[in-house]
Amino acid sequence: MSEKVNESETMHEEKNAEDGTPVSEPQANETGTKEEVNLGEVEQLKINLEKAEAEKKEFQDRLLRKVAEFDNYKRRTENEFSNLFKYAAENFIKKILPVVDDFERSLAHANDAENSDSLASGIKLIYDKLVKILDEQGVKKIESVGKPFDVHFHEALLQRKDETQPPHSVLDEVETGYLYQDKVIRHAKVIVNEDFHVE
Repeated sequence: MSEKVNESETMHEEKNAEDGTPVSEPQANETGTKEEVNLGEVEQLKINLEKAEAEKKEFQDRLLRKVAEFDNYKRRTENEFSNLFKYAAENFIKKILPVVDDFERSLAHANDAENSDSLASGIKLIYDKLVKILDEQGVKKIESVGKPFDVHFHEALLQRKDETQPPHSVLDEVETGYLYQDKVIRHAKVIVNEDFHVE
């Protein structure tokens, strides 16, 4: 009887194989395929993670290089500005040195001068040379004598009465004032005519 059961089971398995009905073994294979798919996804995620970490490291390196470059640029710029302010007057000093040389030569030969007129003439030439250099740099005298007193340009030291001149006009200049470009760098020290009433 048991032989008939075995034959029946064998025939049933063969029939299932012919019909294409899934049996227990293929089901095991299907489960294995799913596990393989999951393993493949994990491997891909690992690869993606490694790529992301590599990109992150590259960006960090680039950022560090940029920060270092900016620090170098900042230091270089600060040094350039520092030198610019430190040596700002260099060109002016170079222009004024020949005037100093002329003064030294004049002083060296002051005792050898035949008369005071030649010495005065030499000093006048040096003075004119200096004034020209100042003028080229934008430094100009404030013309004061005969002009109305102006607190923006003049500093009154004292008053004096002169009825031949208008009231509050500048009669005399004690110390010359100067403009640099459009800015007063030294006010002219002046004597101002008193306010008076003509009867």
